[in-house]
Amino acid sequence: MSTIMLPRMIRAGGGALKEAGEALGLLGLRRPAIITDRFMEESGAVENLRAILAKAGIESRLFAGAVPDPTTDCVDEAARFVRETGADAVIGFGGGSPIDTAKAAAVLAPRPGPMRALKAPHQENRPGLPIIAIPTTAGTGSEATRFTIVTDTETDEKMLCAGLAYLPTLAIVDYELTLTMPARLTADTGIDALTHAIEAYVSRLANPFSDTMALAAMRAIWPSLPTAYHEPGNRAAREQVMLGALQAGIAFSNASVALVHGMSRPIGAHFHVAHGLSNAMLLPAVTRWSIAGHEARYAECARAMGLADDSTADAIAARRLVEALEARNAELAVPSPRQYGLDEARWRQLRPLMAAQALASGSPGNNPRVPDADEIVALYDEVWN
Repeated sequence: MSTIMLPRMIRAGGGALKEAGEALGLLGLRRPAIITDRFMEESGAVENLRAILAKAGIESRLFAGAVPDPTTDCVDEAARFVRETGADAVIGFGGGSPIDTAKAAAVLAPRPGPMRALKAPHQENRPGLPIIAIPTTAGTGSEATRFTIVTDTETDEKMLCAGLAYLPTLAIVDYELTLTMPARLTADTGIDALTHAIEAYVSRLANPFSDTMALAAMRAIWPSLPTAYHEPGNRAAREQVMLGALQAGIAFSNASVALVHGMSRPIGAHFHVAHGLSNAMLLPAVTRWSIAGHEARYAECARAMGLADDSTADAIAARRLVEALEARNAELAVPSPRQYGLDEARWRQLRPLMAAQALASGSPGNNPRVPDADEIVALYDEVWN
């Protein structure tokens, strides 16, 4: 038996943002707090959103203090803002960080407390305020997931927080918001979405519903991401990557992620590498190591991505998958940790702690081949070298 969890409403397609006021009205929401960052505010995008809401008679409040890799301090500040302004809903507008901040604030605003008390394996299923997610990048899938990621300011631990409380009530997915994304952000968020799809499909918690979403996401993202990277104004490619990111988010929200994400979060917490980029750094090596756990599943990923067909032996298809991931990283100029300029001595010093934090997140336990701490350290070594 499978339990499927989805947002109550999804509005997707070019121009969907213009329907934000109507959609909130259908849900009976009149006083939302918008959680975003300074870039989105200064770009004029927030002013446009507020005008759309105002036209529908909806009075919004604005918190533009979201930071990359949201911290407990930032989340606490956002939650206080939501609580003190009497908001009846929280809108996350921007990339994954503003949306994750909005999710956490929506949970903490009605019942203040430390975010660390809610980290996995805790499941927060009591509803907080309604969450509206409006992504402006094509990658995190946060608009459709029951997860948020918050870094503990005191310990530098990137905490996975899970439960129905974080699942958006409404997702507005408008690919036109991604047309101005720079190449580096396009690549990193696109590979992040691809990682979500692959890990959801090979996860030990996969089910027929999540499989359908994961395979559809791979078919959409794989051929379209290079076009979106090289031709940023290509609307068809942008639409496919955005759709794939949404499908991948739905897939992993209902099947979970695995070892790549478990290893990626500590890199982000300790070295402040963007989440999508750290996933991209890890994906080929972790995939190669994991294939022995379920070769047939990885072979199906290769077939969905057009790298093999039904007549191709599983071993050959799985090998092609790894080769293609390595080639795609090269095409999209994904650096290794060394090339990115991380401090080698600190990397080596932190490997055991990062391995312990990866295992504590629970994600590696969903991997087809489950590692111990020493194997994770060895994978960190391989990725560095």
